[in-house]
Order: sequence, then structure tokens, then C-alpha cells
Amino acid sequence: MRLIESAGDLAEGAEHLAAVCPVWARVLPELGPLPLRRRADGFGAICDAVVGQQISIAAAGAIAARMQAAGLWDAAAIAAATDDDLRAAGLSRPKARYLRGIAAAGVDWAGLRDLPDDEVAAVLTALPGIGRWTAEIYLKFALGRADVLASGDLALQEAARLMYDLPARPTPAALVALAEPWRPWRAVAARGLWAYYRLAKGREGVI
Repeated sequence: MRLIESAGDLAEGAEHLAAVCPVWARVLPELGPLPLRRRADGFGAICDAVVGQQISIAAAGAIAARMQAAGLWDAAAIAAATDDDLRAAGLSRPKARYLRGIAAAGVDWAGLRDLPDDEVAAVLTALPGIGRWTAEIYLKFALGRADVLASGDLALQEAARLMYDLPARPTPAALVALAEPWRPWRAVAARGLWAYYRLAKGREGVI
């Protein structure tokens, strides 16, 4: 199981991408060092991912900061919080409900570290409010898995359209097919696509 734990791992992945694809070989030098974006795994990381669903990076950061300041960043605190507590921190009703459900699920977060990607995704997507995208964000940034793409991410799709001069934004299945040569470093490719998106659009495309 390959992990991304250091800048050296990112460099190794980027070298692979450049070797298998002339588009990556041309684009990567323009992007500069790719971000590691690793975070501690566990409830706080899934909390981050849920908070970041379908809102801007700035808004997600502000809500996360308020939650942390209020001590609402672990399962026990979320379980004990009132609706008013969670709303005051900026959580929508659905996200408050999701986090309560996740807090009550008793996930063995440490145990996920040794499971294959698909098994981790199965555990996470069984939780309330966790779809494939959120599970893959957790795999990529909290567990450091090197070959997770998150093909349903709209920013990745748009970046791939621009980079490869495609006639339309690729579907998730088309992006998976395009990314096949990028294995086993698709999580490095995702970082590169997000960086390209930022360069092309002038805004972030990932939490």
C-alpha cells in the first residue's frame, strides 16, 4: 500500500506522471511544488470533510474554526451538543445531523489505517452524510493513500478538460479511464489537477 507522507513521495509520483504522459511532463513544471495536505486521521478529519461539503474553502474554514473554538471537534462533544450549539458554530441542520450520526457510530478510526481503500470507503459511505467523494477525500488526506482519485470532483473534471483540451468536462467514468496510466499515483495527479484548476480559474478547487 503506497502512502503519501512527504514531499519526496509527491516528487516520486510527479516523476511517474511526467514519464507516462507528455501533458503532465509539460504542465507539472508550471505548477510548482504540489501541496502535501496531510492531516491527522480520525473523527476530526471526517468532521473537516463533512463541513467542507458543497461550500467554499473560506466558509468551511470559518465554520471549522468556530467549531474548534467551541470545543466541538470530537465525537463526545458533538454527541453532547444541542442543536443551538451546532447552529451557532455555523453547521446546517443536515450537517449537524450527519455529524451526530457519525459520532454515534463508534467507528474504529485507527483500524481503518490497515484496510484496503475499497474497504475504508465501504465503512465510511455507510455513515450518514458520507458519499464517495467525502470518503475519497478522507482516504487521500487523512490516510495518505497514494492511488485515490475522487473522480466525482467537479474541479478535477474541469481541470482535466482544460489540461487535455477535451471537448467537454469528462464524466467520472471518463476521468477514471483517462487516469488509468497515472496509477499508482492518482492522488498525486489529483493534487496536480487541483493546482492546475487554481492556476486556470484563480480559485481553489479542494478543501
